[in-house]
Amino acid sequence: MQAHELLEPACRVALAAYLHDLGKFAERARIEEAEKKDAEGNSRAEIGKQLYCPQFDGRYTHVHAAYTAIAFDLLERHLPELVGADMAPFRPWSDRDADDSLINAAARHHKPDTFLQWIIATADRVASGFEREEFEAYNRAPDTNSNTNHYTARQLTLFEQVRLFDVGQSQSHAWRYPLKALSPQAIFPVEEKACAPKNSDAAKAEYRGLWQAFSARLEDIPPAHRANLPLWLDHFDTLWQCYTQAIPAATAGNTKPEVSLYDHSRTTAALAAALWRVHHDRGDDPVATAQALRLRSDWDEDKFLLVQGDFSGIQDFIFATGGETQKRAAKLLRGRSFYVSLLTECAALRVLEALGLPPTSQIINAAGRFLIVAPNSPAVLETLAEVQREFDQWFLQHSFGQTGIGLAMLPASCNDFRHDAGDASPFRNLMRRLFENQEESKLRRLGLCSEAAPEPIFGNFLDAFSPDKGACAVDGRSPATESLDGTDRFISLLAADQIAAGGWLASDDKQRLLITRAPIGHGALRVPIFGYHAAFTGSEEASGRFGALARSGELRRAWDLSLPADPAAPLWAGYARRAVNGHVPRFDEASVQEDWRYGGIEEGDDERRPGAVKTLNHLACEDRRVNERGRVVGVEALMTLKGDVDNLGLIFQRGLQNYSFAKMAALSRQMNAFFTIHLPALCRERFPNTYTVFAGGDDFFLIGPWQQTLMLARQMRTDFTRYVADNPELHFSAGLSMTKPGLPIRDLGALAEKTLEDAKAVGPKEAPAKCKNAVTAFGQAVPWTRFEHLLVQAEALAAKTAELTLPTGYLYALLSYADMAGTINQHPENALWHSHFAYRTARLLERQPMKRMRPEQRRALHGELAQLIADQGICKHGADYRIALFTLLYQLRD
Repeated sequence: MQAHELLEPACRVALAAYLHDLGKFAERARIEEAEKKDAEGNSRAEIGKQLYCPQFDGRYTHVHAAYTAIAFDLLERHLPELVGADMAPFRPWSDRDADDSLINAAARHHKPDTFLQWIIATADRVASGFEREEFEAYNRAPDTNSNTNHYTARQLTLFEQVRLFDVGQSQSHAWRYPLKALSPQAIFPVEEKACAPKNSDAAKAEYRGLWQAFSARLEDIPPAHRANLPLWLDHFDTLWQCYTQAIPAATAGNTKPEVSLYDHSRTTAALAAALWRVHHDRGDDPVATAQALRLRSDWDEDKFLLVQGDFSGIQDFIFATGGETQKRAAKLLRGRSFYVSLLTECAALRVLEALGLPPTSQIINAAGRFLIVAPNSPAVLETLAEVQREFDQWFLQHSFGQTGIGLAMLPASCNDFRHDAGDASPFRNLMRRLFENQEESKLRRLGLCSEAAPEPIFGNFLDAFSPDKGACAVDGRSPATESLDGTDRFISLLAADQIAAGGWLASDDKQRLLITRAPIGHGALRVPIFGYHAAFTGSEEASGRFGALARSGELRRAWDLSLPADPAAPLWAGYARRAVNGHVPRFDEASVQEDWRYGGIEEGDDERRPGAVKTLNHLACEDRRVNERGRVVGVEALMTLKGDVDNLGLIFQRGLQNYSFAKMAALSRQMNAFFTIHLPALCRERFPNTYTVFAGGDDFFLIGPWQQTLMLARQMRTDFTRYVADNPELHFSAGLSMTKPGLPIRDLGALAEKTLEDAKAVGPKEAPAKCKNAVTAFGQAVPWTRFEHLLVQAEALAAKTAELTLPTGYLYALLSYADMAGTINQHPENALWHSHFAYRTARLLERQPMKRMRPEQRRALHGELAQLIADQGICKHGADYRIALFTLLYQLRD
């Protein structure tokens, strides 16, 4: 696999566009370099304004452009080469003041002149969705508005502004993101007063601290990786995201500070690389092209190609099962979930490298989907067709058509990205077509009926099975080739890789993943993926920080897979970060000694030890406890929790006003962050016995002890509400299903899916889009508000049960009364439940020890139970009261 000849030049264009607003960060931090003076006493900032900033009404505007050039110089020793003989497509001069130098192309985006400067300036405007007049007004505006300036403004949250149904509702802007590096804590918005600086000086000090941390951590990128520009850009993207995800990209005039500098940088880079490639590939005259871009006379040409990748059949892939999966179910689920992310990442990488595009051209990659901005040309379409055949062949060989990654393409012009108000917005229409295109592509899995169908593999399918080894004991369908742990059971090579990956993901010394063109030995997965090889590693020192691999070009990507260890610590470890790992439960010193909890589990000699990963059998025991009588009580059971965000398509198609490409990218990233950043941290801190099967994009699948998982669902809903700034139109639905650990994993997945579907059906049938916002538990689908109340009811009933020693027979009888109350409309005679309850409660109070009470005490106690159980429970909730009852009963079972 040879590198595309235009990959390095495209990366340089992307770098110039990516850092065109570097000066916004530097200027707000008031870097000292800008105040240095030349021999004539002019500061670098003043000189820079003359070169890079437009003038209006006798003053320079957008002075950050001057700081972009200054900051480039300041950081140059940690960046790839910016000047030299081979800087294509920039002028091959060593003179950094050359008009078409990379630095000038980045800094002159508000005052462009040459072809390359106009490429970046146009990408900047398209990413923001500016109309011509709107941009001209923006270009003249000062960096201030009536309430704040560009130092004190803090970034708004897009979540607060989403409107799906109550469109006319006025929008408040009460929430802001604190100016901090990316961390599990920092992704949550806070009320404005909690993060607003006291004055401009305090605001500058915040920026200065952030800039200093960014500058220092830039040194963490291995120096050898600077020679491999795509690899370095991927690392830098993670660093830039970490330190600019809460910096407002625009504050001038009446612009709302609602998009981060990171999201604007990345979308601008993607558009610039595609725009440059279109004109380069067509051989367009640079002068004429610059003039057309200035006049916008070519803004209706479909220069861009939005390439969507979609992993179909994820459920089938993760939950495929043979006869030998239960013992290592957790490891296998973890490995397969990782494989979904790995396959999607490698597919996106294959598209990027086949087209010669930098990593910044990939706007979205989450939950089995990716979006890449490519140039629109016949050659690109032909290349994508070849890549699609590669994908199809791989999936035919390894999944026999049950899963696949499909590519869908949508041409777009610059004008398609405009954010005109209302439903007629060109960008809103583009998003609608993008979603429609995505849905159509799902119906064309593998394209077996097309003229360009992949080469069939089924002719020798039966011959691939060995009479001695048979079918894979893990997936039940593939030819087996490998022994399973040295036994006489056999599995496929892919299944062996998945089991190995599941083990390595849980290993503290395997928290980096290398993607190379050739296998590199220990820790490597043996099945190549679209021409790439993946290897787990942890020790960068032993390998010289992978410098030799990077310099040779063999190393295409190096990803940090580690989970957040400190909720407040920046998510940066010197390498590009990928959220393809999930939390796994481990034994600690105390739990290893709990024979009373795990005594009945068959396990190997070394299975229960500090740091070892708990199996699903162990997790099923975690909610057992020793009661006041010294007996072990509590049912042994697991709970699966599957959910996703409601109305996601509507949110992305019509949820925001003045919708833009940068806003879309920001909304996607921030939605994904809740499940890939906050959820692992939440599990680590408060729900350590939770297995993450998958979590990312807008959905999640978790397994844990039954009661703890109930509480996790409750906490996730509370946290998500805070995460979306209390916006009632943003919510998720979830299904909770209680199982024994021996349930086949395919049935586990099917049951979880069914409970989620039941939750999605809650609400008014005449308006399906307004349904959802619900949860299913113990067979009852209820709104989240009712679920919360029922858990409170369970806690109150548990306290009363402990106080009065209520017998379980009495509690079980309440289940039938709840069922009767829930079916009165169909069976009016069931209204007698109230009489049955009153009679049974009276009989209960006549027994020991209540029999010794005075009559008035028993009457008072009868009233308390009637109020708690009948009035607040069964009358109010009917059959849904089963949730409260089962939550209590399963805690008491011995």
